[in-house]
Amino acid sequence: MRLIIGILIVVGCVMGGYAGVGGHFQVLWQPFEFLIILGAAIGAFVIGNTGPVIKGTLGALGTLFKGPKYNKAAYVELLGMQFTLFKLVQSKGILALEQHIENPHESELFKRFPTFANNHHAVEFVCDYLRMVTLGSNNVHEMEALMDEELETHHQEQHRIVSAVQALADGTPALGIVAAVLGVIHTMGAISEPPEVLGHMIGGALVGTFFGVFVAYGFFAPFAQSLNNIYQAESKYFLSLKVGLLAHISGQVPVMAIEFARKALLSEDRPTFAEVDAATANLAAA
Repeated sequence: MRLIIGILIVVGCVMGGYAGVGGHFQVLWQPFEFLIILGAAIGAFVIGNTGPVIKGTLGALGTLFKGPKYNKAAYVELLGMQFTLFKLVQSKGILALEQHIENPHESELFKRFPTFANNHHAVEFVCDYLRMVTLGSNNVHEMEALMDEELETHHQEQHRIVSAVQALADGTPALGIVAAVLGVIHTMGAISEPPEVLGHMIGGALVGTFFGVFVAYGFFAPFAQSLNNIYQAESKYFLSLKVGLLAHISGQVPVMAIEFARKALLSEDRPTFAEVDAATANLAAA
Protein backbone atom coordinates (compact mmCIF):
# COMPACT_ATOMS: atom_id res chain seq x y z
CA MET A 1 0.00 0.00 0.00
CA ARG A 2 2.83 2.41 0.87
CA LEU A 3 4.46 1.78 -2.51
CA ILE A 4 1.21 2.40 -4.39
CA ILE A 5 0.57 5.61 -2.45
CA GLY A 6 4.09 6.82 -3.23
CA ILE A 7 3.69 6.09 -6.95
CA LEU A 8 0.37 7.95 -7.03
CA ILE A 9 1.94 10.96 -5.31
CA VAL A 10 4.88 11.05 -7.75
CA VAL A 11 2.72 10.73 -10.85
CA GLY A 12 -0.04 12.98 -9.52
CA CYS A 13 2.26 15.85 -8.54
CA VAL A 14 4.36 15.77 -11.72
CA MET A 15 1.45 15.45 -14.12
CA GLY A 16 -0.75 17.71 -12.05
CA GLY A 17 1.90 20.43 -12.06
CA TYR A 18 2.38 20.03 -15.82
CA ALA A 19 -1.37 20.35 -16.36
CA GLY A 20 -1.48 23.36 -14.04
CA VAL A 21 0.85 25.38 -16.25
CA GLY A 22 -1.19 24.49 -19.33
CA GLY A 23 0.94 21.62 -20.62
CA HIS A 24 -0.24 19.56 -23.57
CA PHE A 25 -0.36 15.87 -22.65
CA GLN A 26 -0.46 14.72 -26.26
CA VAL A 27 3.13 15.92 -26.66
CA LEU A 28 4.24 13.59 -23.85
CA TRP A 29 3.02 10.52 -25.71
CA GLN A 30 6.19 9.47 -27.51
CA PRO A 31 6.13 5.65 -27.53
CA PHE A 32 9.33 5.28 -29.56
CA GLU A 33 11.22 7.47 -27.08
CA PHE A 34 10.00 5.17 -24.32
CA LEU A 35 11.07 2.15 -26.36
CA ILE A 36 14.59 3.52 -26.80
CA ILE A 37 15.03 4.36 -23.11
CA LEU A 38 13.40 1.36 -21.45
CA GLY A 39 14.67 -1.09 -24.08
CA ALA A 40 18.24 0.12 -23.71
CA ALA A 41 17.90 0.09 -19.90
CA ILE A 42 16.69 -3.52 -19.94
CA GLY A 43 19.46 -4.53 -22.33
CA ALA A 44 22.11 -2.87 -20.16
CA PHE A 45 20.61 -4.55 -17.10
CA VAL A 46 20.90 -7.96 -18.78
CA ILE A 47 24.49 -7.26 -19.86
CA GLY A 48 25.60 -6.08 -16.43
CA ASN A 49 24.11 -8.76 -14.20
CA THR A 50 24.27 -12.52 -13.74
CA GLY A 51 21.32 -14.87 -14.13
CA PRO A 52 20.68 -15.21 -10.37
CA VAL A 53 20.71 -11.41 -9.94
CA ILE A 54 18.27 -10.92 -12.82
CA LYS A 55 15.97 -13.59 -11.40
CA GLY A 56 16.32 -12.17 -7.89
CA THR A 57 15.51 -8.66 -9.10
CA LEU A 58 12.31 -9.85 -10.78
CA GLY A 59 11.36 -11.59 -7.53
CA ALA A 60 12.17 -8.43 -5.59
CA LEU A 61 9.38 -6.60 -7.42
CA GLY A 62 6.89 -8.73 -5.50
CA THR A 63 8.76 -7.93 -2.29
CA LEU A 64 8.41 -4.22 -3.01
CA PHE A 65 4.63 -4.43 -3.36
CA LYS A 66 4.23 -6.68 -0.32
CA GLY A 67 6.45 -4.45 1.80
CA PRO A 68 8.43 -5.50 4.89
CA LYS A 69 7.19 -8.70 6.49
CA TYR A 70 9.08 -8.08 9.72
CA ASN A 71 7.17 -6.08 12.31
CA LYS A 72 6.80 -6.22 16.07
CA ALA A 73 4.46 -9.22 15.86
CA ALA A 74 7.02 -11.13 13.76
CA TYR A 75 9.77 -10.35 16.24
CA VAL A 76 7.63 -11.41 19.21
CA GLU A 77 6.96 -14.67 17.37
CA LEU A 78 10.69 -15.10 16.67
CA LEU A 79 11.60 -14.60 20.31
CA GLY A 80 8.84 -17.01 21.33
CA MET A 81 10.18 -19.62 18.94
CA GLN A 82 13.66 -19.29 20.38
CA PHE A 83 12.33 -19.48 23.92
CA THR A 84 10.41 -22.67 23.10
CA LEU A 85 13.50 -24.28 21.56
CA PHE A 86 15.77 -23.33 24.42
CA LYS A 87 13.19 -24.41 27.01
CA LEU A 88 12.96 -27.78 25.30
CA VAL A 89 16.72 -28.22 25.55
CA GLN A 90 16.68 -27.14 29.19
CA SER A 91 13.99 -29.64 30.17
CA LYS A 92 14.73 -32.64 27.91
CA GLY A 93 18.30 -32.21 26.74
CA ILE A 94 19.92 -31.28 23.44
CA LEU A 95 18.98 -34.54 21.72
CA ALA A 96 15.30 -33.59 22.01
CA LEU A 97 15.95 -31.13 19.16
CA GLU A 98 16.81 -33.79 16.60
CA GLN A 99 13.25 -34.53 15.48
CA HIS A 100 12.71 -30.81 14.85
CA ILE A 101 15.97 -29.84 13.16
CA GLU A 102 16.23 -32.92 10.95
CA ASN A 103 12.66 -32.58 9.62
CA PRO A 104 11.83 -28.90 10.14
CA HIS A 105 8.89 -28.90 7.70
CA GLU A 106 7.19 -31.60 9.76
CA SER A 107 8.03 -30.08 13.14
CA GLU A 108 4.96 -29.26 15.20
CA LEU A 109 7.09 -26.86 17.21
CA PHE A 110 8.02 -24.75 14.17
CA LYS A 111 4.46 -24.88 12.82
CA ARG A 112 3.35 -22.95 15.90
CA PHE A 113 5.34 -19.99 14.53
CA PRO A 114 4.17 -19.59 10.90
CA THR A 115 6.16 -16.45 9.98
CA PHE A 116 9.35 -18.20 10.99
CA ALA A 117 8.34 -21.57 9.52
CA ASN A 118 7.63 -19.97 6.12
CA ASN A 119 11.06 -18.34 6.03
CA HIS A 120 13.21 -21.03 4.42
CA HIS A 121 16.50 -19.28 5.07
CA ALA A 122 15.73 -18.61 8.74
CA VAL A 123 14.67 -22.23 9.34
CA GLU A 124 17.81 -23.49 7.62
CA PHE A 125 19.96 -21.09 9.65
CA VAL A 126 18.58 -22.29 12.98
CA CYS A 127 18.61 -25.97 12.09
CA ASP A 128 22.17 -25.90 10.75
CA TYR A 129 23.66 -24.38 13.88
CA LEU A 130 21.61 -26.40 16.34
CA ARG A 131 22.64 -29.51 14.41
CA MET A 132 26.26 -28.54 14.98
CA VAL A 133 25.52 -28.23 18.69
CA THR A 134 23.95 -31.69 18.81
CA LEU A 135 27.09 -33.03 17.11
CA GLY A 136 29.26 -31.58 19.86
CA SER A 137 30.32 -28.15 18.61
CA ASN A 138 29.95 -25.64 21.44
CA ASN A 139 32.77 -23.15 20.85
CA VAL A 140 30.91 -19.86 20.91
CA HIS A 141 33.63 -17.83 19.16
CA GLU A 142 33.98 -20.28 16.28
CA MET A 143 30.21 -20.45 15.88
CA GLU A 144 29.95 -16.66 15.89
CA ALA A 145 32.63 -16.33 13.20
CA LEU A 146 30.84 -18.89 11.03
CA MET A 147 27.47 -17.17 11.53
CA ASP A 148 28.99 -13.81 10.61
CA GLU A 149 30.42 -15.27 7.42
CA GLU A 150 27.08 -16.80 6.41
CA LEU A 151 25.12 -13.64 7.17
CA GLU A 152 27.65 -11.50 5.30
CA THR A 153 27.30 -13.76 2.26
CA HIS A 154 23.51 -13.48 2.45
CA HIS A 155 23.82 -9.70 2.73
CA GLN A 156 26.07 -9.59 -0.34
CA GLU A 157 23.52 -11.58 -2.34
CA GLN A 158 20.82 -9.07 -1.42
CA HIS A 159 23.09 -6.09 -2.01
CA ARG A 160 23.72 -7.26 -5.58
CA ILE A 161 19.99 -6.85 -6.26
CA VAL A 162 19.89 -3.39 -4.69
CA SER A 163 22.96 -2.37 -6.71
CA ALA A 164 21.39 -3.67 -9.92
CA VAL A 165 18.25 -1.55 -9.40
CA GLN A 166 20.36 1.46 -8.38
CA ALA A 167 22.41 1.04 -11.57
CA LEU A 168 19.16 1.32 -13.53
CA ALA A 169 18.43 4.58 -11.73
CA ASP A 170 21.94 5.90 -12.42
CA GLY A 171 21.92 4.98 -16.12
CA THR A 172 18.39 5.86 -17.21
CA PRO A 173 18.89 9.67 -17.30
CA ALA A 174 21.81 9.21 -19.70
CA LEU A 175 19.69 6.93 -21.88
CA GLY A 176 17.05 9.67 -21.86
CA ILE A 177 19.66 12.01 -23.31
CA VAL A 178 20.45 9.40 -25.98
CA ALA A 179 16.77 9.32 -26.95
CA ALA A 180 16.62 13.12 -26.96
CA VAL A 181 19.70 13.41 -29.18
CA LEU A 182 18.23 10.92 -31.63
CA GLY A 183 15.05 13.02 -31.62
CA VAL A 184 17.06 16.17 -32.39
CA ILE A 185 18.87 14.35 -35.20
CA HIS A 186 15.50 13.35 -36.63
CA THR A 187 14.33 16.97 -36.30
CA MET A 188 17.38 18.31 -38.13
CA GLY A 189 16.51 16.05 -41.04
CA ALA A 190 13.23 17.95 -41.34
CA ILE A 191 14.67 21.45 -40.94
CA SER A 192 12.71 22.72 -43.93
CA GLU A 193 9.38 22.10 -42.20
CA PRO A 194 7.41 25.08 -40.81
CA PRO A 195 8.14 26.24 -37.22
CA GLU A 196 5.02 24.66 -35.70
CA VAL A 197 6.07 21.24 -37.02
CA LEU A 198 9.65 21.69 -35.86
CA GLY A 199 8.44 22.83 -32.46
CA HIS A 200 6.37 19.69 -32.05
CA MET A 201 9.31 17.50 -33.10
CA ILE A 202 11.74 19.24 -30.72
CA GLY A 203 9.21 18.92 -27.89
CA GLY A 204 8.92 15.21 -28.61
CA ALA A 205 12.71 14.87 -28.53
CA LEU A 206 12.90 16.57 -25.14
CA VAL A 207 10.36 14.11 -23.78
CA GLY A 208 13.20 11.54 -23.85
CA THR A 209 15.24 13.59 -21.36
CA PHE A 210 12.16 14.13 -19.20
CA PHE A 211 11.18 10.45 -19.20
CA GLY A 212 14.69 9.21 -18.43
CA VAL A 213 15.06 11.51 -15.42
CA PHE A 214 11.47 10.92 -14.30
CA VAL A 215 11.64 7.12 -14.13
CA ALA A 216 15.16 7.19 -12.69
CA TYR A 217 14.51 9.46 -9.72
CA GLY A 218 10.78 8.97 -9.41
CA PHE A 219 10.80 5.15 -9.48
CA PHE A 220 14.06 3.22 -9.90
CA ALA A 221 16.08 5.03 -7.20
CA PRO A 222 13.23 4.89 -4.62
CA PHE A 223 12.70 1.21 -5.48
CA ALA A 224 16.37 0.55 -4.71
CA GLN A 225 16.14 2.43 -1.40
CA SER A 226 12.95 0.62 -0.44
CA LEU A 227 14.55 -2.75 -1.17
CA ASN A 228 17.56 -1.75 0.90
CA ASN A 229 15.29 -0.88 3.85
CA ILE A 230 13.47 -4.22 3.55
CA TYR A 231 16.74 -6.14 3.48
CA GLN A 232 18.06 -4.21 6.48
CA ALA A 233 14.96 -5.21 8.45
CA GLU A 234 15.60 -8.82 7.45
CA SER A 235 19.23 -8.54 8.58
CA LYS A 236 17.99 -7.54 12.04
CA TYR A 237 15.75 -10.60 12.08
CA PHE A 238 18.76 -12.82 11.48
CA LEU A 239 20.93 -10.86 13.88
CA SER A 240 18.37 -11.55 16.60
CA LEU A 241 18.50 -15.25 15.74
CA LYS A 242 22.29 -15.22 15.85
CA VAL A 243 22.48 -13.43 19.21
CA GLY A 244 19.86 -15.70 20.78
CA LEU A 245 21.56 -18.87 19.55
CA LEU A 246 24.98 -17.74 20.76
CA ALA A 247 23.59 -16.80 24.17
CA HIS A 248 21.99 -20.24 24.42
CA ILE A 249 25.18 -22.01 23.36
CA SER A 250 27.19 -20.03 25.91
CA GLY A 251 24.94 -21.38 28.68
CA GLN A 252 22.39 -18.63 29.26
CA VAL A 253 18.99 -19.74 30.52
CA PRO A 254 16.12 -19.37 27.99
CA VAL A 255 14.72 -16.15 29.43
CA MET A 256 18.15 -14.49 29.31
CA ALA A 257 18.98 -15.85 25.85
CA ILE A 258 15.88 -14.26 24.32
CA GLU A 259 16.59 -11.03 26.20
CA PHE A 260 19.94 -10.94 24.40
CA ALA A 261 18.05 -11.57 21.13
CA ARG A 262 15.51 -8.84 21.91
CA LYS A 263 18.22 -6.24 22.43
CA ALA A 264 19.54 -6.83 18.90
CA LEU A 265 16.36 -5.39 17.35
CA LEU A 266 15.76 -1.81 16.27
CA SER A 267 14.00 0.25 18.92
CA GLU A 268 11.11 1.09 16.57
CA ASP A 269 10.18 -2.59 16.26
CA ARG A 270 11.62 -4.02 19.48
CA PRO A 271 8.95 -5.50 21.76
CA THR A 272 9.19 -4.52 25.39
CA PHE A 273 10.38 -6.92 28.05
CA ALA A 274 6.82 -7.11 29.38
CA GLU A 275 5.43 -8.00 25.93
CA VAL A 276 7.99 -10.76 25.47
CA ASP A 277 7.42 -12.00 29.00
CA ALA A 278 3.66 -12.23 28.41
CA ALA A 279 4.15 -14.05 25.10
CA THR A 280 6.61 -16.56 26.50
CA ALA A 281 4.52 -17.13 29.62
CA ASN A 282 1.66 -18.24 27.40
CA LEU A 283 4.02 -20.50 25.46
CA ALA A 284 5.37 -21.99 28.66
CA ALA A 285 1.83 -22.69 29.86
CA ALA A 286 1.01 -24.42 26.58
